[in-house]
Amino acid sequence: MKKSFYIVFVVIFSFLMPLVVSAEGSSLYFSSNTGTFFIGSTFNVSIFVNTGGNNINAVKVDLKFNPRKLQVASPVAGKSFISVWIAQPTYSNIEGTVSFQGGVPSPGINTSSGLVSTITFRAISSGDTLIEFLDSSQVLLDDGKGTNILTSMGEGFYSLRIPPPAGPKVFSSTHSDQNKWYKNNNPAFAWQKETGVTDFSYGIDQNFHTIPDNISEGSHTSVSYADLEDGIWYFHIKAKKGGGWGGVTHYLVQIDTTSPAIFKLSFEPTTNSPVTAARAPVVSFITTDALSGLDHYEMKAINLKKTVQNKEASFFVEVNSPYRLHNLDLGEYEIVVRAYDQAMNWQDASERIEIIPSTRLFYISKSGISIFTIFLSWWKTILFLIPLLIFIAIHVSRWWKSHKHIRQRVNILDKVKDEWKKKEEELKRKIHKM
Repeated sequence: MKKSFYIVFVVIFSFLMPLVVSAEGSSLYFSSNTGTFFIGSTFNVSIFVNTGGNNINAVKVDLKFNPRKLQVASPVAGKSFISVWIAQPTYSNIEGTVSFQGGVPSPGINTSSGLVSTITFRAISSGDTLIEFLDSSQVLLDDGKGTNILTSMGEGFYSLRIPPPAGPKVFSSTHSDQNKWYKNNNPAFAWQKETGVTDFSYGIDQNFHTIPDNISEGSHTSVSYADLEDGIWYFHIKAKKGGGWGGVTHYLVQIDTTSPAIFKLSFEPTTNSPVTAARAPVVSFITTDALSGLDHYEMKAINLKKTVQNKEASFFVEVNSPYRLHNLDLGEYEIVVRAYDQAMNWQDASERIEIIPSTRLFYISKSGISIFTIFLSWWKTILFLIPLLIFIAIHVSRWWKSHKHIRQRVNILDKVKDEWKKKEEELKRKIHKM
């Protein structure tokens, strides 16, 4: 009996053991998930897979990075356990994405540190930035079904810094912080002049690696530029001393004069209606900024029926979306949301909302008509009334024609009756004469 039980136990354990092993998930991670690099330099990020004790035969990697901070210099470099690339590696320095997928023949690979690929990035702007795996990434089990066993994804955090000056020390009265964005597109620069320096050569462009030529711009120690386009600019300068040109200093300038994208407000629980009985509606909003990125939102609510505005209407307050308005009195309000980017450009969005009594089932306002919970703006009301009026006009026209036809028949009958009456009277007169 004990021997039979032991055999059954061994059979069940042997059957379940592969399932227990395969239940352990795999992970994707970066070999170097931190680092500090200078603008203009390149660095490698290697992607590894830990199969979690399973045999895998395919990997799909989708990465996201900040294209304002980094650019892909080389999408795939070095060795890889991938033997068959299912799709050629693709990347976009505009969208900030990298994608590739490949595999190995069955029985696949079982490893704790399998090199998938190595990507070379170039630092183009100062600040901290993140490289992360997207949820569309996959690690497929070699089980004939392509089961995705990816359960963990790492991320890389990198600090990008401006290299120390190799030439004259540069200052800017208009763009003093090289890590900040400014809406001023007229930068001014000044620099120190060491003893023995006779000439300077300098220029400004959007290429960090530019080295000024050996043609002197003079010995003055300041310069300004006007009407530069939005984007990241670099001021380059070197000094001539003792007949030879020295090292180059690169000064970073970030310019954004464009407001965030136009956006709209939406309210709950009013849906698309500007009329609601809710005294504390929720307003939602979202927008984007192409260059410096969004910094924050501010909002104010203006009571249009009050001459003295309340505290919230008197100034903007910083908010996040979604935002629940404070208990509002009955009346009409204008809700204004202002979006700021990191250069302090701003874009306004405003909508009107009317708070009505909850007991009122039918309500006519400047915006339209509310019937129970249904709201019709005036243009929708007109669009609804036009076919209704046409329908009524058609039926009235049909009724009138029918009525006219009946009236005509009645008139004919009346004439026939009159004729018969006349003949009857004539007949009576003839009989009377006889």
